[in-house]
Amino acid sequence: MKKITALIVSLLVITSLAACGSNEAGTSAPADLESAETESVQTSEPESAPSSEPENETAGASGSNALVVYFSMPETTNPDESSMTEEERNSTVIIDGEVLGNTQYVAYVIQENTGADLFRIEPEVPYPTDHDTLVDQAAEEQDNGVRPAIKDTIENFDQYDTVFVGYPNWWGDMPMILYTFFDTYDFSGKTIIPFNTHGGSGFSNTIDTIAELEPDATIYEDGFTVSRNNVQEAEPDIVDWLKDAGYAK
Repeated sequence: MKKITALIVSLLVITSLAACGSNEAGTSAPADLESAETESVQTSEPESAPSSEPENETAGASGSNALVVYFSMPETTNPDESSMTEEERNSTVIIDGEVLGNTQYVAYVIQENTGADLFRIEPEVPYPTDHDTLVDQAAEEQDNGVRPAIKDTIENFDQYDTVFVGYPNWWGDMPMILYTFFDTYDFSGKTIIPFNTHGGSGFSNTIDTIAELEPDATIYEDGFTVSRNNVQEAEPDIVDWLKDAGYAK
């Protein structure tokens, strides 16, 4: 975990690009509805990032042809696990005292092991951090086909050939802000590699959904999915997956 800690520190220190400001501070919202998950309900990790420092500092800046994009919603930033509610524990992992959302942590491991750029999807209007309110809002957005506005944009999106896309499973689907993301950018000719975190339902049908949304992209169907219960120990599995896919540096 030491190398992940180093990555986190560097991400929090680097100055963010003007076009890709912090996505961390604004995501106090419906997290990976994983914490209230049932067979049919995917509650994912609410991610109010571990700090208010900028996180999208690398997107569009390095000339890399790979990008890691993710949405994550930890329901707390308090590192004292003994004082967390069950929902807060389900939506977060603690790495050397840093609170990370489940999907956020997976994104960090992928970024570190591929050298890809990093961009965090953050809504213009922050999600609520109260778990029940978040769950209800996520369900309402899905029922009404809402497309929440995204706070920042990705600079030089055309430069990327490969885009890792990460999200929690909410109500058996991607959070609706992921639909906004796919509506916003042209993925023609790009390879999309999905990864997600969940409370029991895995990807559900989200990989097929991405393929329908982006018919001119190549979808890597063997994406990485991990239960919220196993995220903290998932680094070796993530690295093995990247090696098998041919993307580990």
